[in-house]
Amino acid sequence: MSKDLLLILTRNPELGKCKTRLAAKVGDRAALDIYKFLLDKTVSFTEDLKVEKWVYYSEEIWKDDIWDNNIYQKKLQVGNDLGKRMMNAFNEGFQAGFEQIIIIGSDMYHLNQSDLEEAFSKFKNQNFVVGPAEDGGFYLLGMKSLKKELFQNKEWGTNTVLDDTLSDLKDEKVALLEERNDVDYYEDIKDIEAFGPFLKHIKE
Repeated sequence: MSKDLLLILTRNPELGKCKTRLAAKVGDRAALDIYKFLLDKTVSFTEDLKVEKWVYYSEEIWKDDIWDNNIYQKKLQVGNDLGKRMMNAFNEGFQAGFEQIIIIGSDMYHLNQSDLEEAFSKFKNQNFVVGPAEDGGFYLLGMKSLKKELFQNKEWGTNTVLDDTLSDLKDEKVALLEERNDVDYYEDIKDIEAFGPFLKHIKE
């Protein structure tokens, strides 16, 4: 068994239930299509990664979907906010015997397999890995042991999450990755060519 584990938080891709902030501008159908595109992208840069991989669904586990049952172990998110859901996923991983665990979402266009390999390599010298997001959150979090403070007293989805997280880690050995942009709003994708087909109906 690999001692490395990648946790992927995902929403079940259902109309009107995903990427709601993006949908406010582009509509529910386009938001769903964009999210499915991002899910496919996430599969493409995680499926060959040489670590164990668990996918955590938001609503229910889908047996037959883009996440190959032979590659990804499928689980259900538990907790009434993002912090609790992440903490419970990490806790389950450590209890299963994994020594180095990283969590990501499934809405990253500017992420690839080598980024994740680099993130896991940071554990040689550091105990924590953080991928800062442009919006003041983080797109990746990794640790060698569960630090519960990271998941508590945060205003999830706001621009204070990264600063609060780094404050909790001020006495720890932390590797910071390159800043990346996740996809939450129309402004995050309007200038990226790959999203053009989903945005043809939008009038500036």
